[in-house]
Amino acid sequence: MEIVEGVHLIEGGYANVYLIINGDELTLVDTGMPWNTENILRYVNRIGRTPSDICKILLTHHHIDHVGCAGKLRERTGGEIAIHKDDASFVEGRETPPAPKGTAGLIFRVLSPLLRFKPIRPDLILEEGEEVEGLRVIHTPGHTPGSISLYEPVRKVLFVGDALRFIGGRLKGPPQSFTQDMGLALRSIEKISNLEFDIMLSGHGDPLGPEANEKIRKFYSSVRGKVQ
Repeated sequence: MEIVEGVHLIEGGYANVYLIINGDELTLVDTGMPWNTENILRYVNRIGRTPSDICKILLTHHHIDHVGCAGKLRERTGGEIAIHKDDASFVEGRETPPAPKGTAGLIFRVLSPLLRFKPIRPDLILEEGEEVEGLRVIHTPGHTPGSISLYEPVRKVLFVGDALRFIGGRLKGPPQSFTQDMGLALRSIEKISNLEFDIMLSGHGDPLGPEANEKIRKFYSSVRGKVQ
């Protein structure tokens, strides 16, 4: 589904996957679960492009529903994988992600045999303020240490990963059960609220816009001083 010209949402991978068209090159933002490879490549073919057009695979954070098929996609497309330096050790398998909290943690432990992730070595390590394929990297930690948002200034779109969600017509912060530091996540929402953009695209839920930044400022004002 095309959200704005040149920015597509690919559904069906549990988490949202975004495809950005810049001339002859395609950029993916996140990949969905490990079984999502063919779904993404079918979509690429459906819009008249080929897998080899994918030049970058940008990961907003290390959770499996966002990085699950990054390695397979690199094998099939030749696209380079990029992730923030503070999450790189998790996808490389050098560090074990903390278990989800509460009931979600129990469910995750039951399902973990089905959620196998083969460690990958990123091609690019990202840091705050860098630009990659026309996107500015904004470090928005809390959900994970290396969570990032990606700002596309031409279309005034902000990809926020799981820092924020727009579900059922309501703005929400990151899911508490899967978030390492809710206080830091709240400060990242404040950081996002101070940016100028029109459309917010998150890892779960629906697009938010127009005037997404104004809506997020109001949301932050309502949750400031709280940990959801």
